[in-house]
Amino acid sequence: MDTTGLSAESSRQPKGNPAALVRVAEFSDLQCPACKSAHELIVKPLFEKYSDKILFEFRHFPLAQHPFAFEAAAAAECAADQGKFWEFIDVNYENQEQMNSSAFREWGKTLGLDAALFDRCIKSKIKSETINADQADGKKQNVQGTPSFFVNGARVPYNSLQAVTDTIDQVLKQVEETPL
Repeated sequence: MDTTGLSAESSRQPKGNPAALVRVAEFSDLQCPACKSAHELIVKPLFEKYSDKILFEFRHFPLAQHPFAFEAAAAAECAADQGKFWEFIDVNYENQEQMNSSAFREWGKTLGLDAALFDRCIKSKIKSETINADQADGKKQNVQGTPSFFVNGARVPYNSLQAVTDTIDQVLKQVEETPL
């Protein structure tokens, strides 16, 4: 497989304030129905409320029971190479029920990606190391299911937006009260 012009490194960018003292990480599976719900009910509202106060990082944790999850993660990484990671995540969750290999290419076209480069990137499996590294990091943090949220390295229950925002508010208060 020709990998000319492709990168094994991740191009995805965290979302939010790069200088934020509060960092939120989500380990997610792009085929997981609970992750789709969390994206709509927790992640998007977090961006709206805290975009200037947190740095949010998406980490791949495809589960074995979801046959397209790993390929979806690779497609998201390939979209990131063209500056469309977060847009791909949104399209993926909006269309999760139609997920399959050809759907990823259609979503890429919808996002205006260079179709040949995107397809070659997915087929090359060049993003496997990045995805495997995310999974290994999740396993080190005892992630066993998705979605799993962490605020400044501490696991947070994901059962509601309120649980996550309460934790973020607590951490923000501690950070603001701590003299530099």
